[in-house]
Amino acid sequence: MTDTPSSKDDDRARRELRRSLLNLTVPKPVRVKPVAERRSCCAPAAPAAGGSCCGGKRGRPDWLLRVSAGLFLFGIGLHYLTPETGWLRAFGDSCDGLLRQTWWGVALGILSVAVLGRVPRELVAALLGRGGSNGGLLRAVGAGVALDLCNHGILMVGMGLYQRGASLGQTLAFLIASPWNSLSLTLILGSLIGWGWTLLFLGLSVVIALVTGWIAERMVAAGKLPANPNSVALPVGYRVRPAIRGVLVSLKPGGGNLTRLWREGLAGSRMILRWILFGFVLTGLIRALVPMDVFQHAFGPTLAGMGLTLLFTTLLEVCSEGSSPVAADLLTRAHAPGNAFVFLMAGAATDYTEVLSLRETTRSWKSALALPLLTTPQVLVIAWLIQMSG
Repeated sequence: MTDTPSSKDDDRARRELRRSLLNLTVPKPVRVKPVAERRSCCAPAAPAAGGSCCGGKRGRPDWLLRVSAGLFLFGIGLHYLTPETGWLRAFGDSCDGLLRQTWWGVALGILSVAVLGRVPRELVAALLGRGGSNGGLLRAVGAGVALDLCNHGILMVGMGLYQRGASLGQTLAFLIASPWNSLSLTLILGSLIGWGWTLLFLGLSVVIALVTGWIAERMVAAGKLPANPNSVALPVGYRVRPAIRGVLVSLKPGGGNLTRLWREGLAGSRMILRWILFGFVLTGLIRALVPMDVFQHAFGPTLAGMGLTLLFTTLLEVCSEGSSPVAADLLTRAHAPGNAFVFLMAGAATDYTEVLSLRETTRSWKSALALPLLTTPQVLVIAWLIQMSG
């Protein structure tokens, strides 16, 4: 059976169509990363369990963390292996003492970071209140006073709150109100210097925290300081209780959950731990190389003594448990209550560990330097007034 001209034309047309389809050049698909992947690990997304890139470029070792940890462990070894005298032994004793004083606070801080990592940002915003509001600042200060952690543990929690959406003003107010205002340390300080001075110092620290937070919020609103990119707006009808129940369910022990929490906390705290360990090493060197009698007798009730107090408490990484006895000595033995207040407050106002941690977390030197620049003048003026009236 022969093909008709029409069937030949149809076959030819089909062949031409097939050939043209085969010769088509299909453009190579371009992979567009979703928004969540393009975010920096320092942006709104919570740090992954694998670690944060904030401490350095991914894939590269964090030498500051490794060297600081190595020197700190070396110092602890010196405490047990070196003779009773010498600066090496003094360095070792300082490292061992810092470990004994701070291990519990640092451990609780690591676990707190892990817990915060499982708390939705909306819940943090609901509990802390709206950033930029007076109510939000009051809640942040109240949380700082209530938490019974040392300053190193509080630092981890504060950075976690910022990553979960707390405003810059709330974060600064939380950090300033926290270090020595926990219940246990307040009781210790009250027993050392009396409840009159203790309540006065406590009230003045809360005032400084509120004023600093308020100024920071106004500067953010004016565009002088960067806003927190992690902040979120609460959805309409958001309910707190179901969110809290969900968090509690995720924290139930069993099935290796506590181990996962610890690992998540270590990964999220790595950025802070590097500066804490660096501060411990620097503190050990200062204590080993600066004679104690020089340190004690230089802090009289004068402007020079107050300036030296500010300088040494900035350089000396004194844990909150250690700051209370030193402040008590400044008040009772040196008769310098203003210097005692400076010693207590300057750790929160000028501590380089907090400043560097804020820089790492906020990615802004302006936000980090706002802490000492806004708080130090207040601390010095109030301390001088205390000195004059005391």
